[in-house]
Amino acid sequence: MPETVSNNAVAKVQTLKGLYFLSFMGLAQGKTFSDVHNRSWALKEGEAQWKQIEPVPSSSKLKGRLASVAVGIKDKAYLFGGYTVAEDHSEVSSPDNYAYDVINDRYQLIAASPVAVDDAVALTYQQRYVYLIGGWHNDGNVNLAQLYDSDTDSWQQATPFPGAAVFGHAGGIVGNQLIVCDGVKVEVKENEKRSFSSQAACYSGLINKQNINKIEWHSIPHPTGKARYRMAATGLSLPQSGIVFAGGSYNPYNYTGIGYDGMPSIPDNKLWFYSFEQTRWFVGKMNTASMDHRGLLISNNNSMVIIGGMRHQQEVSNQIQVIPSSILKFD
Repeated sequence: MPETVSNNAVAKVQTLKGLYFLSFMGLAQGKTFSDVHNRSWALKEGEAQWKQIEPVPSSSKLKGRLASVAVGIKDKAYLFGGYTVAEDHSEVSSPDNYAYDVINDRYQLIAASPVAVDDAVALTYQQRYVYLIGGWHNDGNVNLAQLYDSDTDSWQQATPFPGAAVFGHAGGIVGNQLIVCDGVKVEVKENEKRSFSSQAACYSGLINKQNINKIEWHSIPHPTGKARYRMAATGLSLPQSGIVFAGGSYNPYNYTGIGYDGMPSIPDNKLWFYSFEQTRWFVGKMNTASMDHRGLLISNNNSMVIIGGMRHQQEVSNQIQVIPSSILKFD
Protein backbone atom coordinates (compact mmCIF):
# COMPACT_ATOMS: atom_id res chain seq x y z
CA MET A 1 0.00 0.00 0.00
CA PRO A 2 1.13 3.62 -0.40
CA GLU A 3 1.12 4.05 3.41
CA THR A 4 1.34 1.88 6.49
CA VAL A 5 -1.96 1.12 8.20
CA SER A 6 -3.27 -1.12 10.94
CA ASN A 7 -6.68 -1.77 12.52
CA ASN A 8 -8.22 -0.77 9.19
CA ALA A 9 -11.67 -1.88 8.07
CA VAL A 10 -11.39 -3.90 4.85
CA ALA A 11 -13.88 -5.13 2.27
CA LYS A 12 -14.02 -6.45 -1.26
CA VAL A 13 -16.67 -5.32 -3.72
CA GLN A 14 -17.53 -6.92 -7.05
CA THR A 15 -18.70 -4.34 -9.61
CA LEU A 16 -19.39 -4.35 -13.33
CA LYS A 17 -15.96 -2.75 -13.71
CA GLY A 18 -14.16 -5.45 -11.72
CA LEU A 19 -13.25 -6.55 -8.20
CA TYR A 20 -12.03 -3.91 -5.74
CA PHE A 21 -10.18 -4.34 -2.46
CA LEU A 22 -10.91 -1.50 -0.04
CA SER A 23 -9.18 -0.24 3.10
CA PHE A 24 -10.94 2.32 5.31
CA MET A 25 -9.45 4.42 8.13
CA GLY A 26 -7.08 2.95 10.73
CA LEU A 27 -3.82 3.69 12.53
CA ALA A 28 -0.62 5.10 11.02
CA GLN A 29 2.96 4.32 11.99
CA GLY A 30 3.25 6.73 14.93
CA LYS A 31 0.55 4.84 16.88
CA THR A 32 -0.56 7.91 18.87
CA PHE A 33 -4.06 9.41 19.08
CA SER A 34 -3.12 11.80 16.26
CA ASP A 35 -2.26 8.85 13.99
CA VAL A 36 -5.86 7.59 14.02
CA HIS A 37 -7.17 8.70 10.63
CA ASN A 38 -9.99 8.41 8.09
CA ARG A 39 -7.88 8.05 4.94
CA SER A 40 -9.04 5.28 2.61
CA TRP A 41 -7.75 3.36 -0.40
CA ALA A 42 -8.98 1.16 -3.25
CA LEU A 43 -7.16 -1.38 -5.41
CA LYS A 44 -8.78 -2.82 -8.51
CA GLU A 45 -7.76 -6.46 -8.91
CA GLY A 46 -5.24 -6.75 -11.74
CA GLU A 47 -3.93 -3.19 -11.37
CA ALA A 48 -0.54 -2.34 -9.88
CA GLN A 49 -1.35 0.79 -7.87
CA TRP A 50 -3.71 1.64 -5.04
CA LYS A 51 -5.87 4.73 -5.53
CA GLN A 52 -6.66 7.08 -2.68
CA ILE A 53 -10.42 7.51 -2.34
CA GLU A 54 -12.54 9.98 -0.41
CA PRO A 55 -11.93 9.85 3.35
CA VAL A 56 -14.69 8.37 5.47
CA PRO A 57 -17.05 11.09 6.78
CA SER A 58 -17.74 11.50 10.48
CA SER A 59 -20.37 13.16 12.65
CA SER A 60 -17.68 13.63 15.32
CA LYS A 61 -15.07 16.36 15.53
CA LEU A 62 -12.56 13.51 15.55
CA LYS A 63 -12.58 12.18 12.01
CA GLY A 64 -10.45 9.06 12.35
CA ARG A 65 -11.69 5.75 13.73
CA LEU A 66 -10.27 2.43 14.81
CA ALA A 67 -11.88 -1.02 15.09
CA SER A 68 -14.55 -0.35 12.45
CA VAL A 69 -15.76 -3.26 10.35
CA ALA A 70 -16.64 -3.31 6.66
CA VAL A 71 -18.32 -5.81 4.34
CA GLY A 72 -19.16 -5.93 0.64
CA ILE A 73 -22.79 -6.37 -0.46
CA LYS A 74 -23.40 -6.42 -4.20
CA ASP A 75 -21.51 -3.43 -5.62
CA LYS A 76 -21.16 -1.41 -2.38
CA ALA A 77 -19.15 -1.59 0.82
CA TYR A 78 -20.86 -1.07 4.18
CA LEU A 79 -18.94 0.37 7.14
CA PHE A 80 -20.05 0.03 10.75
CA GLY A 81 -18.99 1.63 14.02
CA GLY A 82 -15.49 1.87 15.36
CA TYR A 83 -14.19 4.28 17.97
CA THR A 84 -12.48 7.65 18.13
CA VAL A 85 -9.43 8.39 20.27
CA ALA A 86 -9.03 11.83 21.88
CA GLU A 87 -5.84 13.50 23.09
CA ASP A 88 -6.71 12.59 26.68
CA HIS A 89 -6.94 8.94 25.49
CA SER A 90 -10.71 8.78 25.95
CA GLU A 91 -12.38 6.46 23.46
CA VAL A 92 -15.95 6.79 22.18
CA SER A 93 -17.87 4.24 20.12
CA SER A 94 -19.05 5.87 16.89
CA PRO A 95 -22.71 5.67 15.77
CA ASP A 96 -21.72 6.39 12.16
CA ASN A 97 -22.47 3.77 9.50
CA TYR A 98 -21.99 4.33 5.77
CA ALA A 99 -22.55 2.69 2.40
CA TYR A 100 -19.69 3.35 -0.02
CA ASP A 101 -20.07 3.40 -3.80
CA VAL A 102 -16.61 2.62 -5.21
CA ILE A 103 -17.47 3.51 -8.83
CA ASN A 104 -18.67 7.02 -7.92
CA ASP A 105 -16.36 7.39 -4.88
CA ARG A 106 -19.25 8.45 -2.68
CA TYR A 107 -20.46 7.69 0.86
CA GLN A 108 -24.08 7.59 1.97
CA LEU A 109 -25.02 7.74 5.64
CA ILE A 110 -27.16 4.75 6.60
CA ALA A 111 -29.22 3.99 9.69
CA ALA A 112 -27.35 4.02 12.98
CA SER A 113 -26.99 0.71 14.82
CA PRO A 114 -29.35 0.36 17.82
CA VAL A 115 -26.17 0.06 19.92
CA ALA A 116 -23.00 1.63 18.51
CA VAL A 117 -20.12 -0.85 18.71
CA ASP A 118 -16.45 -1.19 17.88
CA ASP A 119 -14.28 -4.30 17.65
CA ALA A 120 -17.35 -6.26 16.53
CA VAL A 121 -17.72 -9.01 13.92
CA ALA A 122 -19.72 -8.25 10.75
CA LEU A 123 -21.06 -11.16 8.66
CA THR A 124 -23.12 -10.92 5.47
CA TYR A 125 -26.04 -13.15 4.53
CA GLN A 126 -27.81 -13.49 1.18
CA GLN A 127 -26.00 -10.40 -0.17
CA ARG A 128 -28.50 -8.33 1.77
CA TYR A 129 -28.19 -8.71 5.53
CA VAL A 130 -25.36 -7.97 7.98
CA TYR A 131 -25.08 -9.57 11.40
CA LEU A 132 -23.09 -7.29 13.70
CA ILE A 133 -22.05 -9.59 16.54
CA GLY A 134 -20.75 -8.52 19.94
CA GLY A 135 -18.17 -5.78 20.36
CA TRP A 136 -17.53 -2.92 22.75
CA HIS A 137 -19.92 -0.05 23.45
CA ASN A 138 -18.26 2.90 25.25
CA ASP A 139 -17.97 1.30 28.70
CA GLY A 140 -18.38 -2.43 28.19
CA ASN A 141 -18.98 -5.40 25.92
CA VAL A 142 -22.34 -6.39 24.46
CA ASN A 143 -23.59 -9.86 23.49
CA LEU A 144 -25.97 -8.59 20.81
CA ALA A 145 -26.41 -9.88 17.27
CA GLN A 146 -27.67 -6.70 15.57
CA LEU A 147 -29.18 -7.40 12.16
CA TYR A 148 -29.02 -4.81 9.36
CA ASP A 149 -31.13 -5.02 6.20
CA SER A 150 -29.40 -3.19 3.34
CA ASP A 151 -32.57 -3.23 1.21
CA THR A 152 -34.70 -1.38 3.78
CA ASP A 153 -31.91 0.45 5.67
CA SER A 154 -33.29 -0.83 8.96
CA TRP A 155 -32.18 -2.76 12.04
CA GLN A 156 -33.60 -5.52 14.20
CA GLN A 157 -32.22 -7.88 16.82
CA ALA A 158 -31.25 -11.51 16.19
CA THR A 159 -30.60 -14.24 18.76
CA PRO A 160 -27.84 -12.91 21.05
CA PHE A 161 -24.34 -14.35 21.07
CA PRO A 162 -24.35 -17.18 23.64
CA GLY A 163 -20.82 -16.90 24.99
CA ALA A 164 -19.20 -14.28 27.19
CA ALA A 165 -19.62 -10.79 25.76
CA VAL A 166 -16.32 -10.02 24.03
CA PHE A 167 -14.52 -7.57 21.78
CA GLY A 168 -11.69 -8.23 19.33
CA HIS A 169 -13.13 -11.62 18.37
CA ALA A 170 -13.30 -12.90 14.78
CA GLY A 171 -15.66 -14.91 12.61
CA GLY A 172 -16.89 -15.89 9.19
CA ILE A 173 -19.94 -17.20 7.37
CA VAL A 174 -20.67 -19.60 4.49
CA GLY A 175 -24.30 -19.85 3.42
CA ASN A 176 -26.29 -19.80 6.67
CA GLN A 177 -23.49 -21.33 8.79
CA LEU A 178 -21.19 -19.12 10.84
CA ILE A 179 -18.42 -19.48 13.41
CA VAL A 180 -17.19 -16.88 15.91
CA CYS A 181 -14.07 -17.42 18.04
CA ASP A 182 -12.16 -15.87 20.93
CA GLY A 183 -11.98 -12.19 21.91
CA VAL A 184 -11.56 -10.41 25.23
CA LYS A 185 -13.99 -10.26 28.14
CA VAL A 186 -14.12 -7.89 31.12
CA GLU A 187 -13.14 -9.27 34.52
CA VAL A 188 -14.88 -7.49 37.41
CA LYS A 189 -13.38 -8.02 40.88
CA GLU A 190 -14.30 -6.86 44.35
CA ASN A 191 -12.49 -3.66 45.39
CA GLU A 192 -10.18 -3.83 42.37
CA LYS A 193 -10.04 -2.11 39.03
CA ARG A 194 -11.63 -4.20 36.31
CA SER A 195 -9.31 -6.01 33.94
CA PHE A 196 -9.40 -7.73 30.55
CA SER A 197 -8.79 -11.40 29.86
CA SER A 198 -8.72 -13.58 26.75
CA GLN A 199 -11.62 -15.91 26.08
CA ALA A 200 -10.68 -19.13 24.28
CA ALA A 201 -14.06 -20.22 22.95
CA CYS A 202 -15.67 -20.94 19.59
CA TYR A 203 -19.36 -20.99 18.71
CA SER A 204 -21.15 -22.10 15.56
CA GLY A 205 -24.40 -20.53 14.49
CA LEU A 206 -27.04 -21.71 12.06
CA ILE A 207 -29.33 -18.99 10.66
CA ASN A 208 -32.95 -20.06 10.33
CA LYS A 209 -33.75 -19.59 6.64
CA GLN A 210 -37.44 -19.00 7.38
CA ASN A 211 -36.77 -16.54 10.22
CA ILE A 212 -33.42 -14.78 9.87
CA ASN A 213 -33.70 -13.29 13.37
CA LYS A 214 -33.19 -16.78 14.78
CA ILE A 215 -29.68 -18.19 15.10
CA GLU A 216 -29.22 -21.66 16.56
CA TRP A 217 -25.96 -21.37 18.49
CA HIS A 218 -23.75 -24.25 19.68
CA SER A 219 -20.31 -24.35 21.24
CA ILE A 220 -17.65 -26.26 19.28
CA PRO A 221 -14.19 -27.41 20.39
CA HIS A 222 -11.48 -24.76 20.30
CA PRO A 223 -8.64 -25.60 17.87
CA THR A 224 -5.78 -24.96 20.32
CA GLY A 225 -7.26 -23.94 23.69
CA LYS A 226 -5.37 -20.65 23.49
CA ALA A 227 -7.25 -17.50 22.45
CA ARG A 228 -6.04 -15.04 19.86
CA TYR A 229 -7.03 -11.38 19.62
CA ARG A 230 -7.91 -9.44 16.45
CA MET A 231 -7.41 -12.26 13.98
CA ALA A 232 -8.31 -11.88 10.31
CA ALA A 233 -11.18 -14.23 9.43
CA THR A 234 -13.63 -15.08 6.66
CA GLY A 235 -15.78 -17.80 5.17
CA LEU A 236 -14.22 -19.94 2.45
CA SER A 237 -15.91 -22.30 0.00
CA LEU A 238 -12.80 -24.04 -1.42
CA PRO A 239 -10.87 -26.30 -0.94
CA GLN A 240 -13.64 -27.15 1.51
CA SER A 241 -16.51 -25.13 2.94
CA GLY A 242 -15.58 -23.56 6.25
CA ILE A 243 -14.18 -20.64 8.21
CA VAL A 244 -10.54 -19.58 8.25
CA PHE A 245 -8.79 -17.54 10.95
CA ALA A 246 -5.34 -15.99 10.40
CA GLY A 247 -2.79 -14.22 12.60
CA GLY A 248 -3.70 -12.18 15.66
CA SER A 249 -1.95 -12.13 19.03
CA TYR A 250 -2.19 -14.22 22.16
CA ASN A 251 -1.80 -11.08 24.28
CA PRO A 252 -4.75 -8.64 23.99
CA TYR A 253 -3.64 -5.03 23.72
CA ASN A 254 -4.61 -1.41 23.40
CA TYR A 255 -4.39 0.23 19.96
CA THR A 256 -0.63 0.84 20.39
CA GLY A 257 0.12 -2.87 20.33
CA ILE A 258 1.14 -2.89 24.00
CA GLY A 259 -0.82 -5.43 26.01
CA TYR A 260 -3.25 -4.57 28.80
CA ASP A 261 -0.68 -6.35 30.99
CA GLY A 262 1.97 -3.81 29.97
CA MET A 263 3.88 -6.30 27.82
CA PRO A 264 4.41 -5.81 24.07
CA SER A 265 2.08 -8.03 22.05
CA ILE A 266 3.62 -10.44 19.55
CA PRO A 267 1.95 -11.26 16.22
CA ASP A 268 1.21 -14.89 15.36
CA ASN A 269 1.41 -16.80 12.08
CA LYS A 270 -1.14 -19.54 12.83
CA LEU A 271 -3.92 -20.47 10.40
CA TRP A 272 -7.04 -22.19 11.71
CA PHE A 273 -9.59 -23.65 9.33
CA TYR A 274 -12.81 -25.30 10.44
CA SER A 275 -14.29 -27.60 7.80
CA PHE A 276 -18.08 -27.83 7.83
CA GLU A 277 -17.91 -31.09 5.84
CA GLN A 278 -15.49 -32.79 8.21
CA THR A 279 -16.56 -30.94 11.39
CA ARG A 280 -12.96 -30.56 12.49
CA TRP A 281 -10.10 -28.08 12.59
CA PHE A 282 -6.98 -27.77 10.47
CA VAL A 283 -4.12 -25.87 12.15
CA GLY A 284 -1.31 -24.58 9.94
CA LYS A 285 0.93 -21.57 9.36
CA MET A 286 1.20 -18.62 7.01
CA ASN A 287 4.52 -17.14 5.92
CA THR A 288 4.44 -13.92 7.93
CA ALA A 289 3.10 -13.34 11.44
CA SER A 290 0.71 -10.39 11.73
CA MET A 291 -1.94 -9.00 14.06
CA ASP A 292 -4.41 -6.13 14.50
CA HIS A 293 -6.79 -7.07 11.71
CA ARG A 294 -10.43 -6.29 10.97
CA GLY A 295 -11.04 -8.80 8.19
CA LEU A 296 -9.71 -11.33 5.69
CA LEU A 297 -10.56 -10.97 2.00
CA ILE A 298 -10.85 -13.56 -0.78
CA SER A 299 -9.57 -12.81 -4.30
CA ASN A 300 -11.10 -14.05 -7.53
CA ASN A 301 -8.54 -16.89 -7.64
CA ASN A 302 -9.65 -17.93 -4.13
CA SER A 303 -6.51 -16.70 -2.34
CA MET A 304 -6.79 -15.10 1.09
CA VAL A 305 -5.64 -11.48 1.36
CA ILE A 306 -4.48 -9.59 4.49
CA ILE A 307 -4.11 -5.81 4.08
CA GLY A 308 -1.74 -4.03 6.46
CA GLY A 309 -1.73 -4.79 10.19
CA MET A 310 1.09 -4.97 12.73
CA ARG A 311 4.20 -7.06 12.30
CA HIS A 312 7.22 -7.76 14.54
CA GLN A 313 7.76 -5.24 17.37
CA GLN A 314 4.33 -3.69 16.70
CA GLU A 315 5.51 -2.19 13.42
CA VAL A 316 2.59 -0.90 11.35
CA SER A 317 2.79 -2.46 7.89
CA ASN A 318 1.95 -1.45 4.32
CA GLN A 319 2.34 -5.02 3.08
CA ILE A 320 -0.31 -7.21 1.44
CA GLN A 321 -0.02 -10.86 2.43
CA VAL A 322 -1.55 -13.31 -0.06
CA ILE A 323 -2.19 -16.83 1.23
CA PRO A 324 -3.20 -19.56 -1.27
CA SER A 325 -6.23 -21.54 -0.11
CA SER A 326 -4.41 -24.71 -1.19
CA ILE A 327 -2.43 -24.46 2.04
CA LEU A 328 -5.54 -25.54 3.96
CA LYS A 329 -5.14 -29.28 3.54
CA PHE A 330 -6.03 -31.99 6.02
CA ASP A 331 -3.67 -34.92 6.52
